[in-house]
Amino acid sequence: MKQFPDLYFRIRDNGAVVFRLDTENRHRRLDMEQIAIVNIAKGDFKAHGDRTLSISEKEAIGAWIDTRRTALAGQEIAAIRGTIEQLNLTAQWMNSRATEGQVDDLSDDLLMAMHDLRSVIVRRKAERFKDAAE
Repeated sequence: MKQFPDLYFRIRDNGAVVFRLDTENRHRRLDMEQIAIVNIAKGDFKAHGDRTLSISEKEAIGAWIDTRRTALAGQEIAAIRGTIEQLNLTAQWMNSRATEGQVDDLSDDLLMAMHDLRSVIVRRKAERFKDAAE
């Protein structure tokens, strides 16, 4: 028989809801008791209602936060690399297959988005060089 973990994390926007799992009850079913709310952005968690968290539960939630932040950072970098690839594919499509109407419909939005991105990149690089020179 499969052994369930002690805690279950239901991922939600900017965090998770943490449940304590109970399989050792008289009904022999899996019960889930909400015990905490996690906020990934702040890197913290709060007990739900009047629940008391054990030291091991607090440690497990802290470890989950660290693991989740690492996973999200990796996903973010992968998405940015995907954006770079998509920009290359968009340039190729614009060059070889886009109709004049498509160019007219999309060019202003693309140019504004690229200008915004370029401005941010140039500003960030300039800040880094300025800080290195000081």
